[in-house]
Amino acid sequence: MIQWFKALSLWAQSILAVSIGMLGALSQAPLGLAPLIMVMMALVFLILSTTRGVRNAAHFGFLIGFGYFLITLHWITSPFQVDAEQHAWMAPFALFFMASGMALFWSLAFGAARFLGPVWALVVTWPLVELLRAYVFTGFPWGTPPQALVNVVSGQGLAWVGPHGVMLGMCLLAFLIFKSIAYPKIGQLSVGVAVLVFTLLPPLSKDAELTEHTVRLVQPNAAQKDKYDPEKAPVFVNRLLSFTRAGDVPDLVLWPETAVPYLAHNAPGLWETAGEAGRGAPVALGILRAEENALFNSMIVLNEAGQITHTYDKHHLVPFGEYIPLRPILSAFGLRAMADMFGDGISRGQGAQVVDFGPLGKALPLICYEAVFAHDVGSTPERPNFLIQLTNDAWFGNFAGPMQHLAQAQMRAIEQGLPMARAANTGISAMIDPYGRILQSLGLNEAGFVDAKLPKSLSPTLYSRIGDPPIAFLLLLVALLTLVLKMTRWRSN
Repeated sequence: MIQWFKALSLWAQSILAVSIGMLGALSQAPLGLAPLIMVMMALVFLILSTTRGVRNAAHFGFLIGFGYFLITLHWITSPFQVDAEQHAWMAPFALFFMASGMALFWSLAFGAARFLGPVWALVVTWPLVELLRAYVFTGFPWGTPPQALVNVVSGQGLAWVGPHGVMLGMCLLAFLIFKSIAYPKIGQLSVGVAVLVFTLLPPLSKDAELTEHTVRLVQPNAAQKDKYDPEKAPVFVNRLLSFTRAGDVPDLVLWPETAVPYLAHNAPGLWETAGEAGRGAPVALGILRAEENALFNSMIVLNEAGQITHTYDKHHLVPFGEYIPLRPILSAFGLRAMADMFGDGISRGQGAQVVDFGPLGKALPLICYEAVFAHDVGSTPERPNFLIQLTNDAWFGNFAGPMQHLAQAQMRAIEQGLPMARAANTGISAMIDPYGRILQSLGLNEAGFVDAKLPKSLSPTLYSRIGDPPIAFLLLLVALLTLVLKMTRWRSN
């Protein structure tokens, strides 16, 4: 296979590299063909073994990454279809530049591995750049390879070593697959069996223990283009209220992100109605609220009297979605945030905070995009009893985007050993157990509600205690030692 790849023209090699990246993307939701992520990663090592120098390696790393992210992130065109007449023309450019930007990280991993010398160096450099992708420029770890494993047994490793530790394990296994192809004596059968177990066997954990508390997840199914329409907005508000009043009284009611299509100070009468609809259960809902000259994307908690007992402001904002980086410069070119309703976009909250829900325990609220960041979820000063995610996935379209976002919510539950109650405007609303399994859910584009028992939390996981620093230190140490060995050989020659 190596000789066959070497014999191809550069154009043919480049097209094949993009295709291999696209193949790996099929491991992500909605298809979720998890074995394909390992196929892609093994072929990546094969291609790296054929490269000639740092530049050539970086070239192929970029192309593989471009193919992978082009398919994985294709949902990113959906927000531009909400007001298609104004923004649709930008969609292909947004996808091209986003896929290219993410591919640059993989290009760096390939180039760095080739610079260090041995093919196995990619086992270290690839997890390092994925870790970098989670942090730099506020981070964007969407579509990381471990995300493909969330519903299989190997995904449970997130509880021990987090996403970057699992990425390291995936790279090690992919390198073994490559070696078994290049050197069959290693045992192709045993490696093949390991891959199938790694990517197909469901989690082996026992059923999560449930509490006696019921959480109602309300899903109004308000299409983004209709949400703020003066004629249609009351329809969605009435849905929220009627679903809250229905059936038996739960212990907590969750409405999704920006569920109420008004600013908080314009809806005091609604608070009383919503509080009464809860019939004694607190109602936690998403809304935009103004304070002085700032606008916040918030979660507020109402008691039975409609009084606001807690307020949480989203602190990890979406670049270009909720605010514009380098705003004074980019605004001169007419660039505005998708949610830029009042001139300055959304303002950043003070940080993660835990909200006390009395008998249910304490919860860490996450608004939409905040559930993408493993290190943010683990940054609270005290451990909560459960996680809450309020999200408006109507922005993400009706296909891959909402499903991939749900997969990331499952990752956060596994990493922390905590259940997550997730209320999504257009779906997928779900109760997720601390092993990342979906216990109850309401599908895409359905209006309704789910009453789900809140699972008990597990003991703190290893990853919830140590976070990313140990894995980062290990990766950097091995990379540094490899560099020192290379320099030593260079001097001896």
